[in-house]
Amino acid sequence: MLRLIAYPILIVAIALAGWWAPARWTLLLWIPLLLVAINDSTQRHHSLRRNFPLIARIRWLFEELRPFLYSYIVEGPLDGRPFARTERDIVYARAKGELDSHPFGTELDVYSDEYEWMSHSMAPAPHADRAQRVKVGTEQCSQPYDAALLNISAMSFGSLGANAIEALNRGAKLGGFYHDTGEGGFSPYHRIHGGDIVWELGSGYFGCRDDAGRFDPDRFRDRAADDQIRMIEIKLSQGAKPGHGGVLPGAKVSAEIAATRGVPKGHDCVSPATHSAFATPIELVEWAAKLRELSGGKPVGIKLCVGQPHEVYAVMKAMIETGIRLDYIVVDGAEGGTGAAPIEFSNSLGMPLREGLIFVRNALVGCGLKDEVKLAASGKVHSGAGLAMNCALGADWSNAARAFMFTLGCVQSLKCHTDKCPTGVATQDPGRQRGLVVEDKAERVRRFQAATVSALWDISCAMGLDSPWQIRPHHLHERLNSARSDSIDRIYKFYDRGVLLDDPDSVSGARYWAMARANSFRAAL
Repeated sequence: MLRLIAYPILIVAIALAGWWAPARWTLLLWIPLLLVAINDSTQRHHSLRRNFPLIARIRWLFEELRPFLYSYIVEGPLDGRPFARTERDIVYARAKGELDSHPFGTELDVYSDEYEWMSHSMAPAPHADRAQRVKVGTEQCSQPYDAALLNISAMSFGSLGANAIEALNRGAKLGGFYHDTGEGGFSPYHRIHGGDIVWELGSGYFGCRDDAGRFDPDRFRDRAADDQIRMIEIKLSQGAKPGHGGVLPGAKVSAEIAATRGVPKGHDCVSPATHSAFATPIELVEWAAKLRELSGGKPVGIKLCVGQPHEVYAVMKAMIETGIRLDYIVVDGAEGGTGAAPIEFSNSLGMPLREGLIFVRNALVGCGLKDEVKLAASGKVHSGAGLAMNCALGADWSNAARAFMFTLGCVQSLKCHTDKCPTGVATQDPGRQRGLVVEDKAERVRRFQAATVSALWDISCAMGLDSPWQIRPHHLHERLNSARSDSIDRIYKFYDRGVLLDDPDSVSGARYWAMARANSFRAAL
């Protein structure tokens, strides 16, 4: 950045110097620029620099500044992606404990598809037990966990810096909600403040792998015995890059990251695209049962972005055939998250959260498993209204990643994958991390979560309901066009309990149910 800024500053300085400096000093100032211009005109790698020596370098300055200029000067309140200015503003306000009200009515076009609404009641519920939580754990689980309605979604140490991980976990401890480690493992920075941990196991088995990168049950048992770890989450896929592995280049594998992940320092750290611990749906649920046993009876679940529908049904059939139950399922939306991904994957693969959540809800309800297996939603949630809509679609609780990054000071500069995050959130650079003060940001994490969950309860009461878990699909309305709208259960199909077992041919997903096999993820032909 400084290198890019230096050239235009030098040009201006020399131009000014020409008005007053003696000729010999002006000549000395021009010599470095002349050398740069000669180098530009003779090099063979950049056409613009070759054709427009020196001046072409200004282009890179504005490319570097573009995200900031666009965000602060060009964008309107409803513009900006992935998160609009108004979406970020409500997170910032709640995190800081500032007024989060909005004057003069909605800025949304209520007759366009950007507007959707929950049905309020003429008789709001006056009281509600706002301390209620979600009990996660089937009868096969001896250490169930009471989860909050909003928790910190998976973000790895390595993707985020040490100060960011510390602040998130301290905030989780203060607020009484959980912090998902991401697949990067349970780091020392997750431990410092003692916040509840969900340990995510990806295909790299970081923190419980042998030297060949395979799952090591003994190492898992030792680590999972930690009282701070409350649940185990098997990551099958994520919204940003479903079905795609990952590589952390060796240059970024520091001693701390190497120790956390159980990999050699300075060597490429590979997350394969697929797991080696199982190969079929039955093997998946059997491995989940093994993890539950090794952890001393803690809840074990899976996280996935829905892709091939028959594969979800195959997992349901595996649970039915074996009698083994997953304790929970987290549905990640194709909206993506904090992880950088190939543009083709983030733009063109995976089912969006709404469709994915409805599909998994239907699979559980249709198999009569929804009362046992809890369902969570993870994907771009940032407000109480978003939490309420997830509840309407079947979610028992929600997780958020990017919203919590905003509480840490993230300005959506989209530098997460470059190690040059300007706010010190998604970087391992000690100099940049210095700007993130753990104690201050942790309190912001706590305030945002508390205010957002409180907003969910306010919405539930306004709807005349005693809790968010009473919100149903018919409470959520969506526009079909400027002249028509309907409740979500009239737009999407919501299955009745046991229908996939009793009358599968009657539902829209009948062909996928017929394709699903408990002994293979491949479709039956």
